Amino acid sequence: MRSLFENATEGIILTNMKGEIVLVNPAAELMFEYTGEELIGKSIDLLIPDRFRSRHENHRKEFYQDPQNRIMGQGRDLYARKKNGNDFPVEVSLSHYQKDKNLFVIAFIIDITFRKKIENDMIQQRKELEKVSNDIRKLNLELEAKVEERTVILKEALIKLEQSQKELNEAFDKEKQLNEIKSRFVSMASHEFRTPLSTVLSSASLLAKYTNAEDQEKRDKHIHRIRDSVKHLNEILEDFLSLGKLEEGKVVVNPDRFDLRDLVHDTTEEMKGLLKKDQHFTYKHSGARSVYSDKNLLKNILINLIANAIKFSGEGLPISINSEVQNGNAKISISDRGIGIPADDMEHLFSSFFRGRNALNIQGTGLGLPIVKRYLDLLGGDVHLESKLNEGTKITFNIPINHPG
Repeated sequence: MRSLFENATEGIILTNMKGEIVLVNPAAELMFEYTGEELIGKSIDLLIPDRFRSRHENHRKEFYQDPQNRIMGQGRDLYARKKNGNDFPVEVSLSHYQKDKNLFVIAFIIDITFRKKIENDMIQQRKELEKVSNDIRKLNLELEAKVEERTVILKEALIKLEQSQKELNEAFDKEKQLNEIKSRFVSMASHEFRTPLSTVLSSASLLAKYTNAEDQEKRDKHIHRIRDSVKHLNEILEDFLSLGKLEEGKVVVNPDRFDLRDLVHDTTEEMKGLLKKDQHFTYKHSGARSVYSDKNLLKNILINLIANAIKFSGEGLPISINSEVQNGNAKISISDRGIGIPADDMEHLFSSFFRGRNALNIQGTGLGLPIVKRYLDLLGGDVHLESKLNEGTKITFNIPINHPG
């Protein structure tokens, strides 16, 4: 949690019901050019330009009366103020939670100065293109005698205009998709972090009440709940960090030669601690054992898929793993006898944050399979999924395993 808060690239500010700043992350300090000590305890209005403060105060009161996660400024421009008094354009997403009947609001802030410059440049480009188009039409009327030359100029101008329009539409579509993904992330992260944190807080509070020796069983129960919740928080954080590295292109393939059978066997041994009561692994390998690929990426893929098989299977059910090396290719499959996947959900499983409708009550971020797909793309592999509702799921992936030389 601390790592996510301190290393987030978005500015994050936490305020109480009075609009007073409670917490500020390093990105927000850098953005507004204040230190945390200068901001904590001050009104959030300190960061609002003078010309918007009265309006912002009314908006803030309306939000506290009907708090809900949302993006501010839809349909209008928002501005914030730095310590030196300079205004800059921002995008703000709001989330909230309650603790001890007190309402706290979390603001996620992005400096969109660069984006605004791009939008203004696009608008200027569109005006220039419209001017070019008007000039061409005027030239067309003036140069009736030069039909051949006029046709060439007109075609070139239209091609440039269509290409610019296409690029403009693609840029706006991408921006829209990013906003939708960010909104889903804010909503999902708020929900996923709140549940295990509430469990940790409640169990920690109850532990203090069990002071007698005969209360050891109750203490163990709450310690187990705290451990499971912290483990879940760590899984969420790992998923977010993995996705962030993939999005930024920071994941690099480092292939080397290793024993595939030993890798799968060692991975299952490490994950036995996650097995439910009477669950067990079965593993078979055929073909050569020495392969050439990225061992760490392959292990991360196995951990994600095996963890899913454990999570979505019941007690006492086996998890089967098979690996085969043949014709310069490694094929690995993980099968379970769990809850399966509804047919309508199959096509969406590799989309970020997607959760099957029969898995909504099971902990998860919806990032595991998309991360697996991105890793396989880096390795030049592919993945195939088979599943029947209430019967189980089988995921098979293939990767090339020969040295290019």
